[in-house]
Amino acid sequence: MTALVLREDRDGLAILTLNRPDKLNALNLAMFRELRAHIEALATDDAIGCVVLRGAGRCFCAGNDLGGIAAGGDAPPPGWQSETLRMLEALPKPVVAAVHGHCYTGALEVALAADFILAADDAKFGDTHAKWSLTPVWGMSQRLPRRVGAATAKRMMFTADTILADEALRIGLAEFVVPAADFDAEIEALARRLLAGSTFTQAAAKRLLDATDGMGLDEGLRHEWSKSEGRGPDSAER
Repeated sequence: MTALVLREDRDGLAILTLNRPDKLNALNLAMFRELRAHIEALATDDAIGCVVLRGAGRCFCAGNDLGGIAAGGDAPPPGWQSETLRMLEALPKPVVAAVHGHCYTGALEVALAADFILAADDAKFGDTHAKWSLTPVWGMSQRLPRRVGAATAKRMMFTADTILADEALRIGLAEFVVPAADFDAEIEALARRLLAGSTFTQAAAKRLLDATDGMGLDEGLRHEWSKSEGRGPDSAER
């Protein structure tokens, strides 16, 4: 049976690939189970310093498998997918969503759980919950406004408009936009830049950012200096 999420390790980099290309990598429960298993393994894998999540074939992911929703069947506990994406977000190492082609609704919720998005110039983003009379339960209402601001999040959520790569960069949804023809090389180059940094510092910074999200400035500053993890074991060498 073909894996629905592939893992490839390359000298400190783990590439997770959503692998339903015939279905535009539409997210179903079996795929989420495989993704969660990889996340759990990566959480304690000290040999991996960076994770890239991408899609096989023509796009990153077209979104949730609406056919699966309509069919019903084996449903996970409430909040299970949201919890899985929170686990991805909390990995103690940089996580990059590498997006080409479609990235709609549930796919965007997955991408937003990464630390940032590297987009090919053919990437298209959108939240289509309003088109189908659905409401988000995987994190859209929380992560999207934190990424792009409340008004822009409302515009995307209310209109279901498609956002092209250049606008995604402008509004801060994507951090980088690169030519689709160079996508693989740009993913590798970014990963190597991240791997050149201290894994200790990156993990500690992620914990600080997560713990202080939503705090006032003074409270956040107190948390930073009082909870600082100090120097890493590689500090003297560096």
